[in-house]
Amino acid sequence: MSYLTESLEIEILMMIGYGDRARTQCALVRLFRETHPDLPPLNQGTISKIEAQYREMGHVRKVPSKRQAVVDDDTKLNLLLALEENPITPARQLAHDMRWIPLSTSFTMRGHKP
Repeated sequence: MSYLTESLEIEILMMIGYGDRARTQCALVRLFRETHPDLPPLNQGTISKIEAQYREMGHVRKVPSKRQAVVDDDTKLNLLLALEENPITPARQLAHDMRWIPLSTSFTMRGHKP
């Protein structure tokens, strides 16, 4: 799906149509191949993902994926010490409170059991 630009994804949504003029995914695959013979063929899974994103988010802009934070050993040790002092506070919240990582960042600490 990486070769599909935002404008191509919008074009695909327009090709789908709406109401009684909606095309099946098979018909859309054929139409896309006829319209863009220079591009790799489109598959039904890609169409489903584009439709799902549009229905869920209302747009087809690329959404950055959450990346896992790289936490160095000193930070992990400090976090473990903070967890010892505050055992009921979630590790992620402590890390955020101490400004080690943004709250929206996903991270795991190997060996730590929640």
